[in-house]
Amino acid sequence: MSFDTDILEETEVVTEELQDEAKALILYNDDVNTFDFVIESLVKVCKHDLLQAEQCTYLVHYKGKCLVKNGPFEKLRPMCEGLLERGLTAKIED
Repeated sequence: MSFDTDILEETEVVTEELQDEAKALILYNDDVNTFDFVIESLVKVCKHDLLQAEQCTYLVHYKGKCLVKNGPFEKLRPMCEGLLERGLTAKIED
């Protein structure tokens, strides 16, 4: 019986850890900011390389939004705040 309890407890911990990792930082399109500014923001705030930032910017422009980072809420929160402070529209979603 102890063996079954250990597996159940371990499964619960792993599930909680996966839920913490399952957040997504989404950047949304707007009609205000330029491509160059969005690219610069992704490089500075989200630590994207130039190519990744350019690709995300095009996706945002043509699809309306783009997932720019995955990770735990604690990691994504400062990035989301940084994008918002720069006048971009961003949100952390499940």
